[in-house]
Amino acid sequence: MKKNQIDFITLGCSKNLVDSEILMKQFEANGYKCTHDSKNPQGEIAVINTCGFIGDAKEESINTILEFAEAKAAGRLRKLFVMGCLSQRYKSELEKEIPQVDKYYGKFDYKQLLSDLGKAEMPSCNGKRHITTPHHYAYVKISEGCDRHCAYCAIPLITGRHVSRPKEDILAEVKDLVACGIKEFQIIAQELTYYGMDIDGKQHIADLVSDMADIHGVKWIRLHYAYPTNFPYELLDVMREKPNVCKYLDIALQHISDNMLAAMRRHITKAETYEMIKRIRSEVPGIHLRTTLMVGFPNESDEDFEELMQFTEWARFERMGAFAYSEEEGTYSATHYMDNVSQAVKQKRLDRLMALQQKISSEIAESKVGKVFKVVIDRKEGDYYVGRTEFSSPEVDPEVLIPVDYKKLRTGTFYNVEITDAEEFDLYGKVV
Repeated sequence: MKKNQIDFITLGCSKNLVDSEILMKQFEANGYKCTHDSKNPQGEIAVINTCGFIGDAKEESINTILEFAEAKAAGRLRKLFVMGCLSQRYKSELEKEIPQVDKYYGKFDYKQLLSDLGKAEMPSCNGKRHITTPHHYAYVKISEGCDRHCAYCAIPLITGRHVSRPKEDILAEVKDLVACGIKEFQIIAQELTYYGMDIDGKQHIADLVSDMADIHGVKWIRLHYAYPTNFPYELLDVMREKPNVCKYLDIALQHISDNMLAAMRRHITKAETYEMIKRIRSEVPGIHLRTTLMVGFPNESDEDFEELMQFTEWARFERMGAFAYSEEEGTYSATHYMDNVSQAVKQKRLDRLMALQQKISSEIAESKVGKVFKVVIDRKEGDYYVGRTEFSSPEVDPEVLIPVDYKKLRTGTFYNVEITDAEEFDLYGKVV
């Protein structure tokens, strides 16, 4: 057990990761050594940042807490703290069920942990983070919360109303990160396109991204978690005109049938969704779209699901993830609908949808062979350097593998790479 060492474990999304990084910076300013997601945690204190989005994520969070509670009982850990979405939502239940945890914090009061350990919040660290990602990219969170209230989603119950960060704070953070050597920025929020609505009733995501793109040293900006309803089309102009804004958009669509979209309270129709995809593709040629789709929502019929299959075949998403509906207590769908699609039917539909996407992904990957792309090198792994094109976000999207014996490459550096071969999830290439 290492004195004055804190091990941070972050579960769930990159938005949680940013919170962990903020807290780590504060602790380091107070004289602690911090590790993140260590395979062999040895600190005297552990902080677990939990996810509470869906059943699987909750289960992973609880299992992790129990594992560290055992380490504490065995004397391998002096203090255990839990923060994040799960403890925001289920704090009193967790306190009863797992009392070995010294204290539970929510999504927004986690800095109180500093004073609880007799430390002060350091104003000099405000707006600064201990970056846990590779030295050339970082996540930038531009808002908290969500005002959308989709029927199935517990996130507004956890995070509350949408609150945009002041634009000047975000731009100052990007400049600081550039000064630290960061070149690539993953822009994240619960709902990107709503940015600014709480400030003056207008969507300001396009202005924000445009101003970010003008900061010297920003090589790539990639946009995550857009929402289809009232999509701000002026964002496409920025994407088309600014060469350092990646032609990549992560926009969760969930479904296509009008029955399901209405039941899910998505406030968009099938026709509007088709029109939006057409417009995005025509205004930003070559754009790669990432989406999430859901099967097995209450009352989803075979016809609804077939519409979803036809839509997926038509849209040819470059990146797509899908999941089966799981009822989340407190949500609109949990209180108004019966979870009446059987687990077997959910799984069958999920398998069919993913098999279709696998075929589409393979064809899209094949079409890249022989073409040259700008690639950033993330790491060296075994016999390959592993990199990404502008069309791939870290950790979730296909990578480009370049044989190590070809020539010495540097991580965080951009190279022109010709794609020589394609597999379903990865591309192979050589530097040209």
